[in-house]
Amino acid sequence: MTIVLLTVGKGSLTAAAKALNMPLPTISRKVQELESHLGAKILQRSSRTLTLTNAGQDYVAGIERIIEERDGVERAAAGEYMRPRGELALTAPLLFGQMYMLPLVTDFLNAFPEINFRLLLSDRNLHLHDDHVDMAVRIGALPDSSMIATRIGLMDSVVCGSPNLIMLRGAPEHPRDLERLPCVIFAGPSSAVWTFQDPETQRDFQINIVPRLSVTSAESAVQASLRSTGCSRLYRYHCNDALRAETLVQVLRPFDVKSIPVHLVHAARGQLPLKMRVFLDFAATQLRSTLSSSPSEAPFLAQMVEPFHVMEATLSI
Repeated sequence: MTIVLLTVGKGSLTAAAKALNMPLPTISRKVQELESHLGAKILQRSSRTLTLTNAGQDYVAGIERIIEERDGVERAAAGEYMRPRGELALTAPLLFGQMYMLPLVTDFLNAFPEINFRLLLSDRNLHLHDDHVDMAVRIGALPDSSMIATRIGLMDSVVCGSPNLIMLRGAPEHPRDLERLPCVIFAGPSSAVWTFQDPETQRDFQINIVPRLSVTSAESAVQASLRSTGCSRLYRYHCNDALRAETLVQVLRPFDVKSIPVHLVHAARGQLPLKMRVFLDFAATQLRSTLSSSPSEAPFLAQMVEPFHVMEATLSI
């Protein structure tokens, strides 16, 4: 069952074999044995694609519940519900994780010696179930799902450029002026369509951006902006140091959109393992303390809900 789930999640037998550190023929044989046992095809395989048959879709939906129950039984047997222990996996955006989550996690490990941690930093949203992740930091509005979210704050985004670029090309007075300026886009919080808010009507509107440069990491966008390649839209924490040093300057401030929420999310389950409960408590408290120490420069605004309040999430992972 685990092999089938991993194969579906990874998209191929080869990827599943690599993840499990097992020979590909072994993986293939085990899937064939399962199909023979069931008397039905589960996976439809071709040279390039792997898809679930109708019977396979029903089977996978069922075994996901079985695996979840099995994992819960094993965690209970291991004592995870009795005291904080075991391995905890959390994913976060790359730069945010380096700046804020890594120091927090190291402090947490010092406080809880029986917990080990996997911190997965990526600007791509990892799938909690398929990638075996317990929690995730998610920035932005959460679409509907059965996930549970704890809101830890709000974050704003800024449009910025180098003083040299602004001096040579002029500061934009309206977002439409970006159409005449070179722009750098980061395929994380921003895309080729940037949203702004009219300061008079408070209505959002969008500007299509033709990027001079498109990059896949926030740090690259910051570095390109510092070299006067173009203006970029970034979360404030991405470029806070450069803004303070005035090597980047914020533009179009009156057209800033409203700040967006930041959550810690996890799968819905009857009872959280103690390791997850203590981390939620610890992380929410530490983030509030750290970010409120410099409110004018913190990437989160001071408006926060109670750090331990858990609400129904709206998240698709």
